[in-house]
Amino acid sequence: MSVKLHAPLALLPQGWTRDVLFEIDAAGILISVTPAVTPAVTPAVPPGDAERAAGPVIAGMPNLHSHAFQRAIAGRTGRAGAAGDSFWTWRQAMYAFLERVDADAFEAIAEEAYVEMLKAGYTSVAEFHYVHHDPQGRPYADPAELAHRVAGAAHRAGIALTLLPVFYAHAGFGGQPPAASQRRFVHTVDSFARLVLSLAGTSDARGHVLGVAPHSLRAVTPGELAAIVALLPQGPIHIHAAEQTREVADCVAWSRQRPVEWLLAHAGLDARWCVVHATHMMAHESAELAASGAVAGLAPTTEADLGDGTFGARTYKDAGGAFGIGSDSNTIIDPFAELRQLEWSQRLASLTRNVLAGDDEPVGQASFTATAIGGARALGIAAGRLAPGCRADLIVLDPDAPALAGQPPEALLDAAIFGPCRQPVRDVMVGGRWLVRDGHHHREAETLGRYRAALARCTG
Repeated sequence: MSVKLHAPLALLPQGWTRDVLFEIDAAGILISVTPAVTPAVTPAVPPGDAERAAGPVIAGMPNLHSHAFQRAIAGRTGRAGAAGDSFWTWRQAMYAFLERVDADAFEAIAEEAYVEMLKAGYTSVAEFHYVHHDPQGRPYADPAELAHRVAGAAHRAGIALTLLPVFYAHAGFGGQPPAASQRRFVHTVDSFARLVLSLAGTSDARGHVLGVAPHSLRAVTPGELAAIVALLPQGPIHIHAAEQTREVADCVAWSRQRPVEWLLAHAGLDARWCVVHATHMMAHESAELAASGAVAGLAPTTEADLGDGTFGARTYKDAGGAFGIGSDSNTIIDPFAELRQLEWSQRLASLTRNVLAGDDEPVGQASFTATAIGGARALGIAAGRLAPGCRADLIVLDPDAPALAGQPPEALLDAAIFGPCRQPVRDVMVGGRWLVRDGHHHREAETLGRYRAALARCTG
């Protein structure tokens, strides 16, 4: 049985359109998207038995890169050491916190992060899941224990999940032995293959997409990379690359190539791949990565928080590159804030404005549309557009939000991203189910209670 939703205004692939009727099948897929033949000047009465959306409708945003457990250290890493602070010192603080997180806390933290994502307008998430073992580095009785906890948290929150178990074996380029602080992450190729096989047997039943994630060239040797990629003939492949200048220098010392350059030459990048961060690329790397069909996975607020650097978005966009956004460390969970940071970082670097604007689209609409489509590709799902055959993942913007008041359709997303509006989202639907209504998730109170209890155990 299908259901119908009438939108007084919706952002379709062809642009903003008035009086749109969406029909959604029992599996949560858009069967039809039908604009009125003669749009009314004023909002029309919903046809037949269709529910009426409470505001403008846009596609939900895929979150292409999340480490859900890091939500718990947001705000706890603001002190610089005597020698200063960097990504590398932050990483040590993250490792130290992780030593106190058991499986129950891991799950509670993930569910809180996913509920917050939904309230902010993320309707799907790629979880880059690299914590596999207990705090002492021992495999659980079920080696997929923490992966199942992630899947359970996503299921209860209602967010669509692309699960990316991470292969991590080394502490540096050239196969350096892992550090003691990395013991919760480490697998051999054989043990990781067993993990992936186990998860492949449950992913369809749980309704999520399964991919693989070789962590980075510093954590995976070339032979291991080839073996991990071969484990799944289909599905997404995500890898960190070129996030930090030290990483780039170390990669050059090891291989005489930069990280993205090495991947382009040796890994066979194509549309299945998401190269996360890709912050430090030369012009030829940007052009070749764009041509490969891979998605650049950007996390602008995390990259700013960690002092990573600024992605060369103008060069990459001009080359036709696909890109999406993710919440990464979950210090900030807000796709509109990610897009604001992305555009503002480009303005600061180029001393110009509206860097990501399209030929016929204002910057907010152009960047939202591009990242929704690129993010869906990175997650391996049909989403990111309000079109037949896509998932019914959508956001209803809040017409009562002050920043959106009185805005014409073409300015709505610019106002939501750059205006003084902290919460432009009113309602959120995932796979045809309403999960957020009037800004509230139906499990938010219970989830927050479990999260608070988990933090107390981890930090007390």
